[in-house]
Amino acid sequence: MPQSKLFEPITIGDATFANRIVIAPMCQYSAVDGNMTDWHLIHLGNLAQSGAGALTIEATAVLPEGRISYADVGLWDDGTEAAIDRVLKSIRAWSDMPIAIQLAHAGRKASTAKPWEGGGQIAPTAENGWQTVSASDLPFATSDNAPVALDKDGLVRVREAFAEAARRSVRLGIDAIQIHAAHGYLLHQFLSPLSNKRTDEYGGSLENRMRFPIEVFEAVKAAVPEGYPVTVRLSGTDWVDSAEWQEGGWDSESTVAISKELEARGCHAIHVSSGGLDPRQKIPVGPNYQVPLARAVKQAVSIPVIAVGLITEAQQAEAIISTGDADMVAVARTVLYDPRWPWHVAAELGASVKASPQYLRCQPSTLKSLFKTA
Repeated sequence: MPQSKLFEPITIGDATFANRIVIAPMCQYSAVDGNMTDWHLIHLGNLAQSGAGALTIEATAVLPEGRISYADVGLWDDGTEAAIDRVLKSIRAWSDMPIAIQLAHAGRKASTAKPWEGGGQIAPTAENGWQTVSASDLPFATSDNAPVALDKDGLVRVREAFAEAARRSVRLGIDAIQIHAAHGYLLHQFLSPLSNKRTDEYGGSLENRMRFPIEVFEAVKAAVPEGYPVTVRLSGTDWVDSAEWQEGGWDSESTVAISKELEARGCHAIHVSSGGLDPRQKIPVGPNYQVPLARAVKQAVSIPVIAVGLITEAQQAEAIISTGDADMVAVARTVLYDPRWPWHVAAELGASVKASPQYLRCQPSTLKSLFKTA
């Protein structure tokens, strides 16, 4: 069997990962006042034994009002930092898997109920609700409370909050940072013409709409050591048909444009997802449905590109890497359903993964070299 490309190591910034599988950030809606709880220790500790190349902490709000819901994780003060530190220390006692964090601000999509409580937006005057902010005063859904458009002081506050969260991430010993500029959250709200109707230097042209997300990226870069991996997650398209709605949203060409700008400013990798900005989106969900968006970026930049979206099979993931569509694959629901998915993929592809010694005896007798302990 040819050597698997999926299980070759990869270097991003100054960090090297053992293979090309990264566990994507997945919100758990189980924090209290922004603080991680024992659920995060159970959840992340389990995934830290998966054999993936890296594990990403869920969308972590840089400000209280940047949380998607009242039960989201944050990193904005000493208390939230200490809560993450407690979880990380426990995980690292038993796993050396690299851990990244996704720093985020939900913008107009904040102040929501937990998904299993309906997930709808909570009014600012109601319990667990607050006033949202965005690029413009346009709500995500017509039934939502309108956000307040960020003024210059607000932009400074958000930008500095990202930088401060980055400094805290480094202090926590987190191995890499991903800046969340996808899925319709605040930085994506600045990028898309469907949500950004500003008339100042942060709205209008593509250059202007990219300005604030790039400023946030540069603030984060300036807050961390040279070479420390800083990556960005982008939505490759809004999936809003311009012919049908007489207005187009963020698209693949725009994603390529900002990816080039980010690379020029020292971004270490681009993670390409899609959608999340507009209720009118029509997403053609199916295996590999977002891979062409990653491929377009991969063809335009020299930094690593990560693909995501219904990647569930070993040969499927291997093909994405071996054909050059992307440099890594990210899995989310796939690994929630099967927390040992990288083990099974490695077995099918004739590769090996790191496993803790407590698990070595579970290796099937037909697989003599699946596990490695160093």
